[in-house]
Amino acid sequence: MSVETKIEVAASPARTRQTILLHPQDDVRIALVQLVAGTPTGSDGLVVRGLIPPGHKLAVRAIAPGTAVRRYGQIIGFAARGIEAGEHVHTHNLAMGDFERDYAFGADAKTDAGVAGSAQFMGIVRAGGRIATRNYIGILTSVNCSATAAKAIADHFRRDIHPEALAEFPQVDGVVALTHGLGCAVDSQGDGLAVLRRTLGGYARHPNFAAVLIVGLGCETNQIDGLMASEKLTGGATLRTLVIQENGGTARTVAVGIEQVRVLLAEANKVVREPVSARHLIVGLQCGGSDGYSGITANPALGAAVDRLVAHGGTAILSETPEIYGAEHLLTRRVASAEVGEKLIARIRWWEAYCARMGADMNNNPSAGNKAGGLTTILEKSLGAVAKAGTSNLTEVYEYAQQVTQHGLVFMDTPGYDPVSATGQVAGGANLICFTTGRGSAYGCAPTPSLKLSTNTALWNRQRDDIDINCGTIIDGSESVDEAGARLFQLMLDVASGGRTKSELHGYGQNEFVPWQIGAIT
Repeated sequence: MSVETKIEVAASPARTRQTILLHPQDDVRIALVQLVAGTPTGSDGLVVRGLIPPGHKLAVRAIAPGTAVRRYGQIIGFAARGIEAGEHVHTHNLAMGDFERDYAFGADAKTDAGVAGSAQFMGIVRAGGRIATRNYIGILTSVNCSATAAKAIADHFRRDIHPEALAEFPQVDGVVALTHGLGCAVDSQGDGLAVLRRTLGGYARHPNFAAVLIVGLGCETNQIDGLMASEKLTGGATLRTLVIQENGGTARTVAVGIEQVRVLLAEANKVVREPVSARHLIVGLQCGGSDGYSGITANPALGAAVDRLVAHGGTAILSETPEIYGAEHLLTRRVASAEVGEKLIARIRWWEAYCARMGADMNNNPSAGNKAGGLTTILEKSLGAVAKAGTSNLTEVYEYAQQVTQHGLVFMDTPGYDPVSATGQVAGGANLICFTTGRGSAYGCAPTPSLKLSTNTALWNRQRDDIDINCGTIIDGSESVDEAGARLFQLMLDVASGGRTKSELHGYGQNEFVPWQIGAIT
């Protein structure tokens, strides 16, 4: 029942392969290059019918209308009409459909799962033993109305505008303002405000912040006092607050905020990195701008790195619930307990009900870019997405932005929209993000560094200023999935030790703070 790929790269060099069959039961091959009508694809006598772009699918046999179509040995949809052998299989002839999934809780769970490694990285040890991978000062806002003031405070310390502002503080990664459009006109007792407060509380506690300043307006629904109380936050030397209406307006608030940050910087600059166990690494798993190669290269390579991380006692957070939809049965088969499996299925049912209330369809995903890259249905996308989780047991399921305390592979319920999803993961404690992309997503996630993985070498060559590691080597035939996973795991440790990612060099991270808005705005 696992997602398996059968890529014999050593025996079949990339230059001679035009297609690959991922599983013996599959009804489709994946094109590695653009195929034109009349092209023979191998010794099986299959001949291409029509134009098929790279990353897209072609039928290996004739498929009758209504028949289930398989990729990875799993159902990705049903033939909307008759499909001939060699024909392009995509949105014009493949559709969603209902089918039974065997959840078989724990059937494939490993019984010998335990910590077997001792990898280390150079981390920052905070009070209480919390471990950081970065050293920022954070400016958070209670409401959209205080965003301008918060940004003005942070901008005073931007190295690209005022290089002298942080010259005396080389151990500080920066001062960032994480603003949002929420915080008022919501039910003070509703889920919307509770989720926002949980998210802000997670960021206020995040070890990658040496200190945090929360800026409010004064009359908003999300009162700072209420936020502090609900999240059990205590003001002090490393957590300070400012309210515009109590400080004489915007200009005065900005001036006071700048002075407070100056005080915080002096203390933050005293940090020293030291060797710490990889068990302190909490990695959020993301995929955005996916394509037909995502489930073959970058996602399985990330899964191989995740298995290594878990073996060393670390934690990986799989998320994006709408993007595991249709593949959740692969996760339930390796849950650590039936209780964990029930939690996961409960979140799936919540999303089905949520979409029904909103008049939405779970198959409104994949996006236009995903489809252009070869993906057809959410079932196909989800089967590739779960490969990021490797083969480790699923040990716990969390709601959005809940604090992650369980080690190993865990799941957090989030939307599929990357900024919202990663914001929840960081609020939960992720101190590193790994983000696979086949189309070239631009993304960063302050205060947590984000590693970008390309699924194909063409993207790497075109956009390597944005990408940290190329997994197209798997398709090219120069590297196995496991070898790419080992290379990625080492890069994860290097970045956790302070190595800069491409998104950090570009200054990404402040605009990508996007808490999930689930409540009604009135």
